[in-house]
Amino acid sequence: MEKVEVGEIFTISDENDEEQEVEVLAMLTIENTDYVAVSFVEDLQQDSEGDIDIFFLKVDEEGDLSAIESDGEFEKVSAAFDEILEED
Repeated sequence: MEKVEVGEIFTISDENDEEQEVEVLAMLTIENTDYVAVSFVEDLQQDSEGDIDIFFLKVDEEGDLSAIESDGEFEKVSAAFDEILEED
């Protein structure tokens, strides 16, 4: 996989092996590791004023996406993305 870009749409499988399309909303690098914030395309296409679910994924050297494994890493990434998203 090539470098991940904001606005790209990917198909991922959830814990039930159901495929879902997600769109990359933002990217950032923390301690030399790339992370992306994604949301379900279906949620983004709905014209609602409600909150949308945002998920954070780790990007490896090949550009593949994987789940964040530890609570500590998740908290660090979540806080960093909160700062970015509040600025927008």
